[in-house]
Amino acid sequence: MVKYLIGAVAIILIVGGGYYVWEKRGAAPPPEEPITQEPQTATYASSTLGGGISLTYPTDYRVNASYAYEGFVGKPIAGVSFAIPASMVAGTNLSDDTYISVESLPRARSCSGDIYLLANVRAEELSDGGREWSFASSTEAAAGNVYEEHVYAIPASDPCVAVRYYIHSGNIANFDPGVATEFDRFALLSAFDAIRRSIVFPGTMQATTTSNFSP
Repeated sequence: MVKYLIGAVAIILIVGGGYYVWEKRGAAPPPEEPITQEPQTATYASSTLGGGISLTYPTDYRVNASYAYEGFVGKPIAGVSFAIPASMVAGTNLSDDTYISVESLPRARSCSGDIYLLANVRAEELSDGGREWSFASSTEAAAGNVYEEHVYAIPASDPCVAVRYYIHSGNIANFDPGVATEFDRFALLSAFDAIRRSIVFPGTMQATTTSNFSP
C-alpha cells in the first residue's frame, strides 16, 4: 500500500514539474526597458566673440557663425546663433527660426540685458548656476505671430556679452483643430538654459554648471 502511495506522489510531482516547465517556456519574455540615448553634443569656440568664449550645444542645432541681430536698424549686433532642429518644430506652433545666440557689444558703457532689446524694458539681477546675470525680456504679437526675446547679459564681462533666446511661435488659437499642438515651452527653455550655462570664458570665468540637454 505504501509503495503505491509513493508512486502516486512521484507521478504527481513529475506531472506538476512538467507543466511548470511547459508554462515557463510558453510564457512571453518580460518587456525590455527602452534605451534612452543622450543627445549628441559639440563644442563651439570663438577667439574673438566676447574676448574668446566656448560653449556646448546639441549637434542637431544649426550653427550660424555669421549671425547678427538686426532688431536695431543700422546697428547690427554681431555674434553666433544656434537654431533649433526640425524635430522640435514638427506638429507644433513653434517656428523653425527660433534660436539661441551669443552676442557682444564691445562699446557698451554698462553691460545689462535691456540694452540688447528694442522694447523699453528694465533689466533685473538674476543668480543662476553660480553666475550673476542681468535679465530682460520682451514679447510682441503681430499678424497671428508671437515673438519672445529673453536676454541674459553678463555684467562682469568686458566686452559686454549676452545670450539671447529668440522664440517665434504662431498663435495656437489660429490653427485648425488637430493641425498643431502648443510647443513644449519647458523643454525648449531647458535646452536653451543648458547651452547658456555651458559658456566658458578665458581665465577665471568658467562654465556655471554641467550641461543637460534632455528635457
